[in-house]
Amino acid sequence: MSSHITLCFVILFCAVIHNTNAQGFLDKYTHNPCISKSSCRECIRTKSCAWCMKEDFGDSPRCFEPSVPSYRQCPEEFIVNPDNEEKILFGRNLTRAKKMITAQSDEGYFSGAGYQESYSYSSSSGSSSYGQNSYSYSQTRRIVQISPQRVSLKMRVNEAHKLHFQYAQAEDYPVDLYYLMDLSKSMEDDKEKLSILGDLLSQTMRNITSNFRLGFGSFVDKVLMPYVSTIPKKLEHPCDGCEAPYGYKNHMALSTDTRTFSEEVRKAAVSGNLDAPEGGFDAIMQAVVCRQQIGWRHEARRLLVFSTDAGFHYAGDGKLGGVIEPNDGLCHLERNAYTHSTILDYPSISQINEKVKENAINIIFAVTSTQRDVYEKLSQQIEGSSCATLSNDSSNVVELVKEEYSKITSAIEMKDNATGSIKIKYYSACLDNSKPTETNKCDKLKVGDIVSFTAEIVVTSCPENPAEWHQTFQIYPVGINESLIVDLEMLCSCDCERQGHKMFELKSPKCNSQGTYKCGVCECYDKYYGRRCECSSEDTFTKDFAKGCRSDNTTKIDCSGRGICQCGVCECNKRERPDEVISGRFCECDNFSCDRHNQLLCSGEEHGTCECGVCICKPGWMGPACECRNSTDTCMAPGGKEICSGHGECECGSCKCEVTTEGRYSGRFCEKCPTCAKRCDEFKNCVQCQVYKTGPLKGEDCASNCTLFTPIEVEKIVHDEENDEQLCQFYDEDDCKFVFKYREVGSEKIEVHAEKERKCPPKVFVLGIVLAVIAAIVLFGLAILLLWKLFTTIHDRREFARFEKERMMAKWDTGENPIYKQATSTFKNPTYAGK
Repeated sequence: MSSHITLCFVILFCAVIHNTNAQGFLDKYTHNPCISKSSCRECIRTKSCAWCMKEDFGDSPRCFEPSVPSYRQCPEEFIVNPDNEEKILFGRNLTRAKKMITAQSDEGYFSGAGYQESYSYSSSSGSSSYGQNSYSYSQTRRIVQISPQRVSLKMRVNEAHKLHFQYAQAEDYPVDLYYLMDLSKSMEDDKEKLSILGDLLSQTMRNITSNFRLGFGSFVDKVLMPYVSTIPKKLEHPCDGCEAPYGYKNHMALSTDTRTFSEEVRKAAVSGNLDAPEGGFDAIMQAVVCRQQIGWRHEARRLLVFSTDAGFHYAGDGKLGGVIEPNDGLCHLERNAYTHSTILDYPSISQINEKVKENAINIIFAVTSTQRDVYEKLSQQIEGSSCATLSNDSSNVVELVKEEYSKITSAIEMKDNATGSIKIKYYSACLDNSKPTETNKCDKLKVGDIVSFTAEIVVTSCPENPAEWHQTFQIYPVGINESLIVDLEMLCSCDCERQGHKMFELKSPKCNSQGTYKCGVCECYDKYYGRRCECSSEDTFTKDFAKGCRSDNTTKIDCSGRGICQCGVCECNKRERPDEVISGRFCECDNFSCDRHNQLLCSGEEHGTCECGVCICKPGWMGPACECRNSTDTCMAPGGKEICSGHGECECGSCKCEVTTEGRYSGRFCEKCPTCAKRCDEFKNCVQCQVYKTGPLKGEDCASNCTLFTPIEVEKIVHDEENDEQLCQFYDEDDCKFVFKYREVGSEKIEVHAEKERKCPPKVFVLGIVLAVIAAIVLFGLAILLLWKLFTTIHDRREFARFEKERMMAKWDTGENPIYKQATSTFKNPTYAGK
């Protein structure tokens, strides 16, 4: 409250001393975003504003714009105007030469004349991308792929800072590849093929990097119903040639011994389960977080190849088996076996993604074609993962790993773990020489290619908790266990607001011992307010302070009815929306009651801003709501010389066409008038009699009435609108069409061009048409009669021929009645020959 009172006093005295015109002062106040700030911290949180902490500064605004000459009244030593600062804490050069790198056993550290580096890091803004909230380590590191490694920034709110850094993939960078395989019964042939291809896989990867290690793990599913059969016999042998089911096993930690890899794959027995999905998420989680048991090196490209021909269970599916405790994302391996398979639920996709980012692991989903679509969508949700099609027997696993590794290493994507109050944009030209564009990803990279990035960092707001003004976040390449650590200090307060500064004084006499003196102004205690804390709430009603809260003697309303009068100074009301502000000496101004267009205040921020109830339009816009373009260019037709073609007015960037006695003009530039007669009717009769010898004017009438022009006869009229030519078309009494055009040359001369010949319709011989129609009807009738006669004759002849044929085929005597049968029958014995 006291800060607002101090502000009002400053404004009051400034208006009296420096402004003879009160309205001019108010306009100046509303146009300057700095003047309204009443404390040093509010001032430096405003872009391009500085604070003056000089004690006897008078009534001038303490928060001002240093770029405006009229505000440069404060001595340099009293100005608080911090700038963004950048300091490189660690900035080792990128590793380029292969000969500088020497592998040291399987622990992943590197020897040689090196650089000893110690890190100690604690996050105040959230978890780190590559570990817990706090960590420390000290080791010899030789490979550097991002430079610089750590910087310190001091930044003001809404003032962007560009941080430049580089990335280059080091030659012969170490690679850890852990093969995680589904060992359900359907993957039995894949296991055999993998055991054979183990040496080839190792040799292929060693051709890429000499420092390569290989590991192997397998999974089935939770040993619970309904995932696997819990019948004792089935628990021991769920299928022919199968061993007991299990959740996840780490058969072989990362090692350079490829023979052991092939042997472990060959010895691993398949098992069986009941449902189609597998417990792959449990296995991925353990393979990722059990860094010591798996053997992930700190400085290496980490690849996890996930091989399966089935889907996956995820968070919530454990309830089917009675497992309701959520996955905790911790390592639970004992004797290389997952111990909490039946205790914890499956992890969620977001948990997998979080742990993959923390441990900088690239997952390659090597799945069969039937599962490709599902895992393709899954890879889009997990950072740094990819998906590839595995053959039915895993015979293409070597080429698959090689291709996916090439894709992963040939592209780089930058991300960060900054909080919501920090906004970061990335710019890079990648390997081109063109101007950098907004992107955080570059591809088609080779070993040794240096890519430059620029991170544009903006602190959007100061967190409410001062402890969050110091934050540490990381900018990191996806899948690489290196990062650029940024120690950010937000400049949200002034040094003179803290104890120990010469401009800080508790219970200061300058504040009547009723407040703290900070940065040249008083911060009053409870019940006291005013510029020097001279006002008390106890005597507010004993003195006539109301006069100082009214704009003139004619009104009885304090602070325009939008504030409270305290100690002769208006304290304006606060709005529910923080972006709506009531201001002014008498609370007469605001930034929300201006005209609106399309429901937008002053047509939106791109058009104008609302200041003291009036829209202040930006260049190029005008109107009460800044809704109109301040230009008539959009009302000029291309190539035109007049606004709206001379037939309208330009209003708000658009033509408003006029209505004349001739007709209504229309079109974007009022260039059309379909109902305007023009002068075609005036010239019609003269063109008819002079060119075609037709029309109402004959002989002497034509000669006496048609003296204004003599038509020029042409073969065909070509209309040229750009030359202001008008086209006229008519039909005469013979229904013939004639066309002509005219153009006004000067003020009195008319130039007319007419086509030589009229376009008349062809003559029609009506009698011939009638006779032809009658003849056609007669001929058509005769043809139908002839066809009928032909068909009946053919039908009669066919019937007669059929009758004759049946008569000839009759088998009885025509003299007897074929229906009559005698009463006696006679039989002849064939063996009796008449003897």
